[in-house]
Amino acid sequence: MHTPRGAAIAGILFALLLSASLLLLAGIAKPDVEGPWLPDQLWIWGLNLIPYAGIAFLWFIGVVRDRIGEYEDRFFATVFLGSGLLFLAMLFAVAAIIGGALAVRGPSSSLVLAFAHHTTSVLMNVFALRMAAVFMITTSTILVRTGILPRWLAYLGYAIALILLVTITRWEYVLLLFPLWVLLMSINMLLPSPISKQSQTR
Repeated sequence: MHTPRGAAIAGILFALLLSASLLLLAGIAKPDVEGPWLPDQLWIWGLNLIPYAGIAFLWFIGVVRDRIGEYEDRFFATVFLGSGLLFLAMLFAVAAIIGGALAVRGPSSSLVLAFAHHTTSVLMNVFALRMAAVFMITTSTILVRTGILPRWLAYLGYAIALILLVTITRWEYVLLLFPLWVLLMSINMLLPSPISKQSQTR
């Protein structure tokens, strides 16, 4: 599954799984709010979706690099791969912290939950958010340089990346812009490539 269709399928799966996970985990209450931290055990579903989203994202990265092929620039390819892996590592770290904190039972559980809430908030809203922005910038630059996808998609990536870079408030849903852009990119991958069109007309 190394064809453009493979990248599209992997990207769509990643976008849907990550969006669903983020929406489920967004229901986690703040530590100072009375009541259950996350009702109805929805966090179990949210956490269990993250590994599968990560697998799909790794496949997406690999197939995109394969599609770029000889047009690949080593500098941008390195930043593209590095930022993607760092984003994924932070996403897994957040999931592990949340899972460990929610499994704690006892008198000190409120302190553990408070620590986990603030730690995961910083990881997601400061570090992972910026890595997603860097990934989008490098990917958009690769799209512009190679022309494998429409330019408007690259410009949209620049715009969303700027939003992610300058966002300083802890808004749980801002990271949804990243899988949304990957979803649009994946859908466009199902369409004929401009490069293939040019080669057919020659």
